[in-house]
Amino acid sequence: MTDVLEDIRLDQDLLLGKPWTLVVWDDPVNLMTYVTWVFTTYFEFSKPKAERLMLQVHTEGRAAVASGSREEMERHVEAMHGYGLQATLQQS
Repeated sequence: MTDVLEDIRLDQDLLLGKPWTLVVWDDPVNLMTYVTWVFTTYFEFSKPKAERLMLQVHTEGRAAVASGSREEMERHVEAMHGYGLQATLQQS
């Protein structure tokens, strides 16, 4: 049974590809309140979640904000750039 489950997981990985992660980076320009606003406005995160991610960006220099398909994460990167935030994507 374990072999079957491993085969199914492998098939799903091959079909979907590995997930990609949107990373937002700290910068010296944007205020913490603005970053929180972007996260609540664009991603529709709750204020507590947006603040937690903003604080992670501020204190650790970066935060993984979303994950999904490469195309979806590329759209998010472009959107973050449109808001003036530094963002990249990386394969998970």
